[in-house]
Amino acid sequence: MGEFHGIGVVGLGVIAERYLSTLAGVDGVRIVAAADLVRSRAEAVAERFDGCRALTLEELVADPAVDTVLNLTVPSAHADVALAALRHGKHVYGEKPLAATVEQGRRILAAADAAWVGAAPDTVLGTGIQTARAAVDDGVIGRPLSATATWVAPGHEAWHPNPDFYYLDGGGPLYDMGPYYLTTLVHLLGPIVAVRGAAARPRDTRRIASGPRQGELIPVEVATHVTGILEHEGGALSTVVFSFDAAATGAAPIEVHGETGTLSVPDPNRFDGEVRLRRPGEPGWTTLPVAGGYDDAERGVGLVDFLHGGGRASGDLALHVLEAMEMLLESAASGERTELRTTATIPPRVPPTSRAEWAASLLGSSVP
Repeated sequence: MGEFHGIGVVGLGVIAERYLSTLAGVDGVRIVAAADLVRSRAEAVAERFDGCRALTLEELVADPAVDTVLNLTVPSAHADVALAALRHGKHVYGEKPLAATVEQGRRILAAADAAWVGAAPDTVLGTGIQTARAAVDDGVIGRPLSATATWVAPGHEAWHPNPDFYYLDGGGPLYDMGPYYLTTLVHLLGPIVAVRGAAARPRDTRRIASGPRQGELIPVEVATHVTGILEHEGGALSTVVFSFDAAATGAAPIEVHGETGTLSVPDPNRFDGEVRLRRPGEPGWTTLPVAGGYDDAERGVGLVDFLHGGGRASGDLALHVLEAMEMLLESAASGERTELRTTATIPPRVPPTSRAEWAASLLGSSVP
């Protein structure tokens, strides 16, 4: 590695600020280029960071100062941007899902060669999910038998000024929120071997509720309520619900049930949160102490993990989760149990790591 590791950011929408703030605080990392279909957004980022330039996508992926392309585009563009970067030998780290389809995801990984491909969510590397992972791995609840995962909301048109892509291919509650929950379930219970799914699309249009387009109707082309059962490699079963068709829920985001206890797992869309334990015969829940994870983390820590030699937010895991989602919809259409063809190696746990530690200098790292 040279004087610094150069990041080129493609796609500067709502989520980009959180990535930029994270990476700006890591020694040895520099935002060197920015690209967006709205050039003024790229120019604003270029003005903010010393040495950063507003470029076109073609210029950015070819720029020798860019070591890693951070792909924050909409899901339908994930594959095109990733493949363009890989053709120039760049590492790629992208927002979830890895791609809009499993076929596109396979093409991305096949094109990687010596480059690394990683993908969100990296929230699973925070203290919340890693503490739950430690509890499961250490036998605190005995052999895991089952889990439930629930995410429901009215729909992102309630707050997002441009929610169109949430209702097109690669969107919907499954592809938007499913990666957080399914990646967590894989971390806790192991790879998924088969699924059974059901899905519904109760409305053909949605009405934007805020911003300059308030009141505008947008088309709905994907399922907005998806439920299913996941069969994990070790024999555990997970029941999942993802919906844009509900007001709210009082259920815990994730519960894991074992032979000797139950874990209440915090929101996997966050890095922190309490992990609670209840055993048979006990009068209430006990909060477990933090036992792992990146502390005070934000979006982009999965890329930092790679730069420090971890690579836990890997493309292989993202592809496995993508296939599980695609197979849930395939099973919903066919009415049959559907087996997965991919698997994933569960990455090592993250030891308790303070922000000062994970943001420490990367100079001298072996990462190219």
